[in-house]
Amino acid sequence: MAQLGLALSGGGARGIAHLGVLAALDELQLPVGELAGVSSGAIAGVFYAAGFAPREILKLLLTTNLFSLTRPAFSRYGLLRLDAVAQLIARQLGSRVNFEDLDVPMTLVATDLLAGESVYFNSGPLLAPLLASSAVPIVYRPVEYQGRQLVDGGLLNNLPVEPLLGKPELRVVGVNCNPSHAETHIPNFRRLVERTLHLAINANTAARKGQCALVLEPQELRHHRPLGYKRGAELFDIGYHYTMSQAAALQALL
Repeated sequence: MAQLGLALSGGGARGIAHLGVLAALDELQLPVGELAGVSSGAIAGVFYAAGFAPREILKLLLTTNLFSLTRPAFSRYGLLRLDAVAQLIARQLGSRVNFEDLDVPMTLVATDLLAGESVYFNSGPLLAPLLASSAVPIVYRPVEYQGRQLVDGGLLNNLPVEPLLGKPELRVVGVNCNPSHAETHIPNFRRLVERTLHLAINANTAARKGQCALVLEPQELRHHRPLGYKRGAELFDIGYHYTMSQAAALQALL
């Protein structure tokens, strides 16, 4: 029986739209056979694969003060450390400490800073690869795991379709939360950094979109900033309504 294989992109707060996408797929009763995720897509995917309902994950995000979960690292490797984030995720996932404990097969991608390559994880301990996949370079310290210095996987691969390819039962659907758009004005340094990262990340997704049977890319996300977590409910709705509008195309895949 054919199933959907979802590649979930990174995108900061825009990644909350993944939860709306997953909620719509559940409502449409479309089977998700496998997931691959990076950064915010990794977080959404892991919690979904662990059996959390998308709206339950949204509630968790909206009731959590993200800034209280970070503290200065004061090291040459980065400004913030992920200790508190790790504690929160571990507490919420409970006994699901390994990839094998998930209800849906899941692959996470991180970037090995020293080797300059993408690294894929789909077995063994779950927490370290999940943190590594989301560790934005410079902002967060690299995660040391299996002899590697790992950071955000979106640096080299922000639409991880590779783990889903070559599997006859899967119809690969890319969910991209970073639609391309033109800027009319860059008012400050922060926006300059955001724009630079946006362009760099989008450059590594273009070819991967062509490997998908279908790409879900809500254009409304262009109007939201990567750090706009306070608009999480709106971001969720964008993902949900866009996916519902693509119901016929999704059903045709199966």
